Amino acid sequence: MPEVLERVAPNRVVQNTPAEHAPATLPEPKAERHPLGPLKVVHAFWLSGMSCDGCSISVLGATDPTVESLINGRVAGMPRVDLHHCVLSVDVGEDFIHSYLLAERGELGAPYVVIYEGSIADERIAAATGGYFSAMGTEKLGKDENGDEINRPIPTAEWLARLAPGAAAVIAIGTCATWGGIPAAAGNPTGSMSLMDFLGRDYRSVFGLPIINIPGCSPVGDNFTETVAMVLLFLQGIAPLPEFDDLGRPAWLFNDTVHQRCVRAGFYEEGTFAKEYGDKECLVEIGCWGPVVQCNITSRGAINHMGGCMNTGGICIGCTMPGFPDTFSPFYKKPPGTILSSNASRAYGSVIRRLRRITQEFGNQEVRWNWKGETPSGWGDHAKPTFLRRGIHYFYEAWQQSGSTPPGRKGDDSKFWGAKRPDAAKPVYKGRVTSFRGDEDKNK
Repeated sequence: MPEVLERVAPNRVVQNTPAEHAPATLPEPKAERHPLGPLKVVHAFWLSGMSCDGCSISVLGATDPTVESLINGRVAGMPRVDLHHCVLSVDVGEDFIHSYLLAERGELGAPYVVIYEGSIADERIAAATGGYFSAMGTEKLGKDENGDEINRPIPTAEWLARLAPGAAAVIAIGTCATWGGIPAAAGNPTGSMSLMDFLGRDYRSVFGLPIINIPGCSPVGDNFTETVAMVLLFLQGIAPLPEFDDLGRPAWLFNDTVHQRCVRAGFYEEGTFAKEYGDKECLVEIGCWGPVVQCNITSRGAINHMGGCMNTGGICIGCTMPGFPDTFSPFYKKPPGTILSSNASRAYGSVIRRLRRITQEFGNQEVRWNWKGETPSGWGDHAKPTFLRRGIHYFYEAWQQSGSTPPGRKGDDSKFWGAKRPDAAKPVYKGRVTSFRGDEDKNK
């Protein structure tokens, strides 16, 4: 059977296929914009199961790297990705399915990865009534008694079973594919499951990789393209295999919790919580599960480092976790753990918050304003620290400066002004000369 033998342009692979699949004319070879590695091209076969296609939309919004840079070979040293996506591909019908068949038969002539979006339904349930849940393409089964051809839709779960044994890597994108997600929730009628449940614990790709999981509903697009790029560098032999956790998630992306990177985490520490949606404080008490959910959307954003659930006022409902949705339901209800954690935070935060405000108050004062006794701001009446707060800050500053030289120079230091010192009354603030030009009236 034919093999992929000739790469004629940076963004096109020509296959020595039968005439009905071959282009009428071949484009002229062009010079590479960037050098490719030992692997010139890696095919990516995208399959969709019980999916809303949100993962595809998310990936198309990725920026670092972009899908366009991957499929056009614009990343130096990385193989070009030939993406086979039932919506994005130009080829249709038999021309589109032909590459899948070549990969299944081991006749593609290049390594390939399988990307699966959506959960995998138990197709036996649908087949019992002559139907299917998710399918792509058809295959001929013969002819009926009238001589008409009988075509059977090929379930995408079957495509996965056919392609996975020969794949360089199998990547599950989105929570439905990684953990089963909403289609696999308790009481579902489809028997849906994740890729790990479908292929099993012992599955390994031809490069020895277990299933790679990139969860999220929908996932952050950059999480996917970044992981794909690092896996491609591994396949090239340029970089080591990146670190994955015990569930196959990219460890550098999913080790930390939402709360640890959340822009609202400081409010939690100080014991201040939102009472309703739209408040700026921590959202834990109105249903946010961020302290226990592993996800990086608060630091990376949804698309192009913009947005993200908690960044825009939404709560975390645990959509990246294997237990989603059942473990985190009912949504928008205060998690029981907040009874202990929030009240402990309130007790601690009520003290720490007040002490920090004292330090903040003196941080908002120039040293000059302190000894002059006024703040020259025309925007409002800048409140002066109370006697009690000045006393607290005095001991705080003494502790802060202990064992070190405090800022400024002492009164008789000849280098104090860097030139001839003004002959003034030498008013002193905490042992340091604080006389400035223009302050003669103040010094009298």
